[in-house]
Amino acid sequence: MKVRDRGVVVGRMSPGSNNCITDVTGVKVGHETLDYTLDDKGEGYACTGVTAILPHAGNVFKEKVTAASYVLNGFGKTTGLVQVNELGTIEAPIMLSNTFAVPAVTQGTLEYMLSENEDIGETTGTINIVVGECNDSYLNSIRHFPVKPEHAKEAIKKASTMPAEEGAVGAGKGMVCFGHKGGIGTASRVVKSADTYTIGCLVLSNFGKKEEFMAGKYGIESIMSGLSETADGSIIIVLATNAPLSDRQLLRLAKRCGIGLGRTGSHFSHGSGDIVIAFSTANQTMHYTDGFIQSINLIRDDHPLMNELFAAAAEATEEAILNSLSQAETTKGRKGRVVEAYPFL
Repeated sequence: MKVRDRGVVVGRMSPGSNNCITDVTGVKVGHETLDYTLDDKGEGYACTGVTAILPHAGNVFKEKVTAASYVLNGFGKTTGLVQVNELGTIEAPIMLSNTFAVPAVTQGTLEYMLSENEDIGETTGTINIVVGECNDSYLNSIRHFPVKPEHAKEAIKKASTMPAEEGAVGAGKGMVCFGHKGGIGTASRVVKSADTYTIGCLVLSNFGKKEEFMAGKYGIESIMSGLSETADGSIIIVLATNAPLSDRQLLRLAKRCGIGLGRTGSHFSHGSGDIVIAFSTANQTMHYTDGFIQSINLIRDDHPLMNELFAAAAEATEEAILNSLSQAETTKGRKGRVVEAYPFL
């Protein structure tokens, strides 16, 4: 159940039809969830998974989307963001998983994209794979490396434009947020001007002490019974829009996600990897073209619409985090550990 279904309304702006990142036309989300014992004693447990975000239904390598990333706090182990910020494009699915799964997910995604594009590494250049992570080692036996390359491929194959599953699914299976069960959460906002634009956000939440959650501001009872062992954690925020923005403008938009994160109670702690990946589906860059000039339409920086997009990014991020808590179920992991769902009262 999303927080709006519980009577919690975040901000002043209206959500999209499904209050989901897939409200941005063409965006697809897929999960592959791992939930099983790894040894006879039951101490080793796969409580993890992979989540894939596809910017559109076409071939993302051949039809790249404009993109940027922003690091709020850099205690994270990502791949691909250096090139994203250098060239301002994303050319593969955006992948999320646990910290030690980054190599396997990178390999699986690369293998999938090579199977779809026989020219990569042959008649054209290489490809940039983007993977983000959070540490799920409280519940997941991360040292056993349960995530394999094929799990990344399955997440991509399962991607759909339907409303995304939330909570303890995919990459969110083993995550903990504010001492309770976190994971995948998503939300969206609609911005109306001469045209109508959508901002969609998906988060992988795994941060915060139980005392830091700003429950009272949402009319939610503050619960102090959550875990204390997982304090710093991380969050990966993926922001999508159909608004025509440059990579520089997307960077500005990505910075506003930190406002939504902070409103929930986070202060971007020392050991937290708080990273935003933002993209626009409006202006695609063709990998193959005979032209050397690219003409695109952009929203003016000084137009009031930009402020509305900034507000939408902050609101969607805040609500996506709350949805990751609201949608997550109590989860059992390694060594018999249990993380309770937040008891929304």
